[in-house]
Amino acid sequence: MTLTTPQPAESAAQTTLQAGFVPFPADRAAHYRQTGLWTGRPLGEILRTAAQTWPGNIAVADAHPSHTFADLDARADRAAAGFAALGIAPGDRVLLQLPNSAHFAVALFGLLRAGAVPVMCLPGHRLAELTHFASVSGAVALVIADSAAGFDYRAMAEELVAAHPAVRHVVVHGDPGPFLPWSVLDSDAPPPAVRPATDSPALLLVSGGTTGAPKLIPRTHEDYVYNVTASAQLCALTPSDVYLVVLPAAHNFPLACPGLLGALSSGAATVFTADPSPEAAFAVIDRHRVTVTALVPALAKLWAQACEWEPLAPKGLRLLQVGGAKLASNDAAAVRSALTPGLQQVFGMAEGLLNYTRLGDAADLLDHTQGRPLSEYDELRIVDEAGHEVQHGAEGELLVRGPYTINGYFNAPQDNARSFSPDGFYRTGDRVRRSANGYLEVTGRVKDVIIRGGETVAALDLEEHLITHPAIWAAAAVPLPDEFLGEKICAVVVFSGPPVSLAELNAHLDGRGVAAHSRPDTLVAWESLPTTAVGKTDKKAIVARLTR
Repeated sequence: MTLTTPQPAESAAQTTLQAGFVPFPADRAAHYRQTGLWTGRPLGEILRTAAQTWPGNIAVADAHPSHTFADLDARADRAAAGFAALGIAPGDRVLLQLPNSAHFAVALFGLLRAGAVPVMCLPGHRLAELTHFASVSGAVALVIADSAAGFDYRAMAEELVAAHPAVRHVVVHGDPGPFLPWSVLDSDAPPPAVRPATDSPALLLVSGGTTGAPKLIPRTHEDYVYNVTASAQLCALTPSDVYLVVLPAAHNFPLACPGLLGALSSGAATVFTADPSPEAAFAVIDRHRVTVTALVPALAKLWAQACEWEPLAPKGLRLLQVGGAKLASNDAAAVRSALTPGLQQVFGMAEGLLNYTRLGDAADLLDHTQGRPLSEYDELRIVDEAGHEVQHGAEGELLVRGPYTINGYFNAPQDNARSFSPDGFYRTGDRVRRSANGYLEVTGRVKDVIIRGGETVAALDLEEHLITHPAIWAAAAVPLPDEFLGEKICAVVVFSGPPVSLAELNAHLDGRGVAAHSRPDTLVAWESLPTTAVGKTDKKAIVARLTR
């Protein structure tokens, strides 16, 4: 659908982008350039360079015919021309919400080459999240599939556009309904000649949410190109590799650690699948001779177990990355035994810092640590509750700054005041212990979050949705251990009237547009919630009572 609302001028789009962006301090930016970490390359040039270096090699593949690097490069140019023809200007933000497919890569690079800033929405996000992203980012367009996994994205888009008329264009892959067809991104016009400032945001990632609604994470061209290329080098990606995107492609992990972008930068092929089940994924691995992929712990554990009954167990995987949550040591050993000895634990965050175990590390490190920092220029502090650095080997909260860690969330001054120290260190909310060799062990969390199947769910945000139900007087969302998800979501509620079932409660949350992965797995009714001495809900007491 195209409305006739006048489009903002290019300078206005770039001005509003910069207004919500916290840049790297000038002295640190100059240091990263002098040391060669920042190279002045726009993120979109990764594909251009690859197409010039390996034009005939397969770049991306899914269930449909594959695309070579040269073909993907040309398709990205046509998509960029199509976006520009719609009036999308450099600096404009565009919500990108596509399932795993080669079309995701085309749209991503088309937006980058048009100078737009993609907002990397996940397929599981619903109206509540997209409304928030549109409001915070000032998005002018949305790119979606018609439907996926039984959900009609067009119906959601109609509600979004009605509430946010600034979203002037909706482009749909598949049946467009009342919106614009995918063919608008197949333009014969010359692509726009845009070269963005490389210290400005290339894209906006989505946080898992820690103290409320998800936040937008501005990753600059400079820091993200370094993130991608350094990760690809550490993982020793080559043109002989085939990388499988199993997790949602808009996640930082399968996108850039090294992910799709790292594979493209190395001449490796990328295969997309939207079905992570062992039966389907193992068939894709066999058909495409996949050598590298990334999973969350719940999937890694399931895949390892499935090797006992699936006839087509993976062969040829040289590197299996596991991240998104801590992988238990016994599960790490099982993964190494059943799937590949090339296990790599990854502990990181979309805000920046990445820790990897290294290729060739001893089993003890692979099974019991979550790696060490990607860069020698990553600055880490581990502090106690008073903010003082702890003794070496002691446990504390991890703070970080460095060449690829953000300096502030987008358009979120209040969150930034809480999340960053006065000298620019990001407060991760993770509790860690650092060994003498620099490897980290994740020991817990400071922030009130639940990590369900690798997705970070803000308890506070969910609780705010729960108490909108007329039958609920008070609510607490807490994590409970789960064999397959790692943690499941338990809603402990105090009813003010006749109780409702879990299905009825989740139907209410669905009606509010809450993402599917953020809805409770279990519902417990209590007469009251325990409180601390200062009157806050005592979640430690709740979990202790539920797990004893």
